[in-house]
Amino acid sequence: MDERSGANLVRPSEGGVTGRTVIGDPAAVKIAAIAARAVPGVYALGTGTGRALGAIRDAVGGSDLIQGVRVEVGQTQVAVDISLVADYGYPLNRLADSVRTAVYEAVVELVGLEVIEVNVEIADVHIPGLNETRSPDKGRSTGASVRTPIE
Repeated sequence: MDERSGANLVRPSEGGVTGRTVIGDPAAVKIAAIAARAVPGVYALGTGTGRALGAIRDAVGGSDLIQGVRVEVGQTQVAVDISLVADYGYPLNRLADSVRTAVYEAVVELVGLEVIEVNVEIADVHIPGLNETRSPDKGRSTGASVRTPIE
């Protein structure tokens, strides 16, 4: 007989020993984030602002693996919200379905709770080369001189 309390499940283990297992929200979020990032066509998780803050954290040695992922864990169920940036060229509805399936399977398998929904928001599309910084020399013909300010 299982005794359920919050997101905890008390049951005998394979060895017959009973005890409570608590699966924290951060664990479920990380599992969902890893599954979503593994789907081909997912450029990044999160929105533009969140990604900019994540880039700053990465530059100073931190990392935010859970950016763009939110979970709500109930007694026996979990709901997941994913916000992502897609790579250009991937059909967005199929990408969302692939992310939904990957996250669902990972959470059911690794967290052990019933997934009631996986909501996917495609916040942006990454187009390679569009947002990259241009070098000051690009676009100049060979041998063109660099102007210096007149003093």
